[in-house]
Amino acid sequence: MLDSIDRKIIEVLQQNSRASFVEIGKQIPLSASSVRERIQKLEDLEIIKAYSLKVDHAKMGYGLEVFIMIKLFSGKLKSFMGAIDSFPEVKRASRITGSHNIHMKVVLKDQLHLQQFIDKLINYGEPTTHLILSELK
Repeated sequence: MLDSIDRKIIEVLQQNSRASFVEIGKQIPLSASSVRERIQKLEDLEIIKAYSLKVDHAKMGYGLEVFIMIKLFSGKLKSFMGAIDSFPEVKRASRITGSHNIHMKVVLKDQLHLQQFIDKLINYGEPTTHLILSELK
């Protein structure tokens, strides 16, 4: 379904989702209109689902980043999945296999904010918190 040109376009967009059709075309090489048509096709097929923004949370006052895994209490999965969108601190969440059900990346202001967030989570299960020291990739 995807050819090498489509894969290269995706690679360029993963490096810089704001790259113009002209910029992408210079790297492929391909005309800007051909790049636009291919990107439109990739979006229509939902291969490209969204474009994102990388934010420096620390500069916005959220200096604490953590991974939290939750072992949900029996019968709490549905209610937790319904509540996850109400937690703005959660930047990414996945349902996983293993002894824990949920893995989340969370940004918080400080340790007090973490404590308050954990207090919300304990209604759903047993959270385990891991402090993120640095991003490697």
